[in-house]
Amino acid sequence: MHAYRSHTCADLTAKNTGETVRLSGWVHRVRDHGGILFIDLRDHYGVTQVLCDPDSAAFADVEKVRSEWCIRIDGEVKARDPELVNPKLPTGEIEVFVREIEVLGAAKELPLIVFGDQEYPEETRLRYRYLDLRREAMQRNMTLRSDVVASLRKRMWDRKFREYQTPIITASSPEGARDFLVPSRLHPGKFYALPQAPQQFKQLIMVSGFDKYFQIAPCFRDEDPRADRSPTDFYQLDMEMSFVTQQDVFDTISPVIAGVFEEFGGGHAVDAPGEWPQISYKDAALWYGTDKPDLRNPIKMQVVSEHFAGSGFAIFAKLLEQDGTEIRAIPAPGGGSRKFCDRMNAFAQKEGLPGMGYIFWRDQGEGMEAAGPLAKNIGPERTEAIRQQLGLGVGDAAFFLGGKPATFQTVAGKARTVIGEELGLTDKNRFAFAWIVDFPIYERDEETGKLDFEHNPFSMPQGGMEALEGDPLDVRGYQYDLACNGYELVSGAIRNHRPEIMFKAFELAGYGEDEVRKRFGGMVNAFQYGAPPHGGCAAGIDRIVMLLADEANIREVIMFPMNQRAEDLMMNAPSEPQGDQLMELGLRVIPRD
Repeated sequence: MHAYRSHTCADLTAKNTGETVRLSGWVHRVRDHGGILFIDLRDHYGVTQVLCDPDSAAFADVEKVRSEWCIRIDGEVKARDPELVNPKLPTGEIEVFVREIEVLGAAKELPLIVFGDQEYPEETRLRYRYLDLRREAMQRNMTLRSDVVASLRKRMWDRKFREYQTPIITASSPEGARDFLVPSRLHPGKFYALPQAPQQFKQLIMVSGFDKYFQIAPCFRDEDPRADRSPTDFYQLDMEMSFVTQQDVFDTISPVIAGVFEEFGGGHAVDAPGEWPQISYKDAALWYGTDKPDLRNPIKMQVVSEHFAGSGFAIFAKLLEQDGTEIRAIPAPGGGSRKFCDRMNAFAQKEGLPGMGYIFWRDQGEGMEAAGPLAKNIGPERTEAIRQQLGLGVGDAAFFLGGKPATFQTVAGKARTVIGEELGLTDKNRFAFAWIVDFPIYERDEETGKLDFEHNPFSMPQGGMEALEGDPLDVRGYQYDLACNGYELVSGAIRNHRPEIMFKAFELAGYGEDEVRKRFGGMVNAFQYGAPPHGGCAAGIDRIVMLLADEANIREVIMFPMNQRAEDLMMNAPSEPQGDQLMELGLRVIPRD
C-alpha cells in the first residue's frame, strides 16, 4: 500500500465496503458521540467521515487529534445505515473505521478556524493565508482560477495562436502607472523595470513575422489598490495579431471570453458575442456615466437641457447660461414615490453634491400628475415634454443633475447603479458585455493648457496623419475596452505602426523625435523595417475570475495577494535590504523626513 494513501477523501463509495484503505488529510472537525469519535477528514478533493471507538487500538491516539492536524489513517470501509447516509457528500454512503493512525503534522492553536463561515479581519486572513486557503470557498476559487486559465489557453490554441514568453526584466515603459524598478549590479546607477505589460515586446513579435501571439502574462504596476485591482501585480491574457482591423480583434477574442463565461458562469445567461454592442466612449459617458457600463441595468441617461433653459427653475436655468454645461436626466421606472426620491437626493449629498432634483408621476384619480419641486418650478408643459422624451409614466420618476459633465458624471453613474439595484431593474443572473470604442487620444489640462495623452499613446489615430492635422481634441484612436457588469475586462488597440505618424502623435503631446527615440528606441527602430499593421488586446484574468466567482474583492481570487497597503504580511514584504546588498548595488537609502 502507498505510504500515505490508497484513495483520496472523495473516492470512496458503497462499492468499497469491506476494503482496507489508507487516507491522509486534515482534521476538518472532531465530534464525540457517546464515546465514539467521529472525524471529518478533508483533503483537496473532498471529505470522508472516519470513526473510532474504544475497542480500537488507535482510540487513545485519535483522542489527541485536534482541528487541522494532518494525519494518516488506515481503516475498514463500512456502509452507513440508510438513515445516516449524507446525500450532500460523494462519500456520504460510507464511513471508515480507524484501525491505525499516524500524526503527520500537529497544529498549534489556530488563529482562524477553517471549518464554518466565520468572518475574520483581512489582516488575519492574509497573515495566515495558508490556513485561509484551506477553507472550502478559497479552495473553490483557486480551482476555478486554474480551470479558467487552462480554458483560455485551450481556446487560444484552438484559434491558431501560439504562446510566446516575453522578458520579465526590461526597460521602463509608460503604461499609465508607476514602474517597479530593479537596480542593476553590473551597471551601477542604472535600473531595469518589471513590465507593466508586454506591450512593446508583443508588437515586436508582430514585426518579427509571427502572425498570432498570446501569453498568460504577469504584469507589474505600482498602483493604489482598489477592490477590483491589485496594488502590485496581476495576470492577463495578452494577445496580438498582424494584418487585422479593429473588428477582426473583436471577432477573435469575443468568442473566447464568451466561451469561458458560458463554461464557468454557473448557469447565468451570457450575451452572444454577435449581440455585444459597440458604444462610443462619448456615448458611454453620457448614457451611463462611465466607460465601463453595467448593461444588466437598462437605465440610459439623457440630456434634457432644452427643457430647463429659460425655465422657472433658476438653478438649472443659470447653469445653462455658462459654456460647457448641460442638464442630464436619470430615468427611474418604478421609482415614483417621494420616499424613494428623497432617499436618492440624500445619496447625492453623501457623494458631495448639493443634491439631485427629481420629478415623479402619480395617478390622482383624474389623470396623471407630475410631482416634486422641479415640476412646480418648470410647469406642466416642460414637465410633460421631459416625460415623453424619457418614455416614463405613472409610478415612474426621473432625477436630474447639472453643470459641466466632468463635475457630476461619476456621481450620475453611481446613482444610475443604485437606482437600478434598488428598483430591481438590474438582472443579476446575466453577464452583459459591451465594446467601448472611439476613445479620444488627447486631453488638455485645464490649469496649464498643456496637451497630453488621455489614453494609450501607441494607438493608431482614426484617419492617420490627416487626423493629426486638425484639432487634437477631436482625434479618436482605434482603441477599445470590453466592459462586463460594470468592470473593464479587456483593453486593446490597433497599433500605430507608422514611424512618421507616431512622431507626429507624440509631437502634439510635447515629445520631440529625439525623446521618442530615446524612450522607445527599440520599437521605433523596428518599425523602420517593414512593420505590418497589427493590433490586439489584453484580458484581466483576475477580474474575469472575480466575476465568475461572484466575489466583490479581487483578493478573494488571488492565491497570495498583497493587502491594501501593498504589503505581504505572510512573507513580511517589502523588507529592508541588508547592508552588503546595498553596497553591492551601489545604493544608499535616504530616510524621508
